[in-house]
Amino acid sequence: MDHAPHGGGGSSLNHLAFSATVHCLTGCSIGEVLGMVIGTALGWSNSATILISIALAFASGYALTLLPLLRAGMALVTALGLALASDTLSITIMEIVDNAVVLLIPGAMNAGLSDWLFWGSLVVSLVLAGIAAFPANRWLISRGQGHALVHKHHGHHH
Repeated sequence: MDHAPHGGGGSSLNHLAFSATVHCLTGCSIGEVLGMVIGTALGWSNSATILISIALAFASGYALTLLPLLRAGMALVTALGLALASDTLSITIMEIVDNAVVLLIPGAMNAGLSDWLFWGSLVVSLVLAGIAAFPANRWLISRGQGHALVHKHHGHHH
């Protein structure tokens, strides 16, 4: 672990990065699980299932950041710009790791919805995706970017 350069800020930086990662992972997970369920239920190919999962993960990831900003009265264009700036790197890392893990686990992409392998591989892949995205979120926040931008506009603390 690297330490905050000005001392004392490390734990709050880690806390903010952790909450940003969990927040982003929650949004990603909603879309990822929906996509996997839809693709698997409809018997789509692995690539079509992954594509819809990625699209829905980005959509739900951004939506989770957008909604509180819009509720606070921010203009859509401004809120969208903040969501794109704060979440794109994190969601991208999560989706790469998440889908790579699901593809690497033997049989995971062919598992049915009632199969423990389907849900188990999804959980493992999302946890690893969150771990992978944490350093990126921490780095962005330490530079006043990423969720630090969004955090300034939230009327509450997580």
